Amino acid sequence: MAHNLKVYLDVCCLNRPFDDQTQPRIRLESEAVTSILICCQSLKWELISSTVIESEIEQTPLSTRKLQLQES
Repeated sequence: MAHNLKVYLDVCCLNRPFDDQTQPRIRLESEAVTSILICCQSLKWELISSTVIESEIEQTPLSTRKLQLQES
């Protein structure tokens, strides 16, 4: 399947769903990131990665968050 849209999310975006969701702006941004990831998982869009992202994720101090980021 050819992807029409390629998406690059930096680590700040990928971390947003794990931030404090009590603030409306953070919650909206989290919903947007989650929607983008769902589109990528359903193969509608293609999520582009880089060695920079991989390196930044590897430096994530919380092991559970690191694992979740690696899976996204």
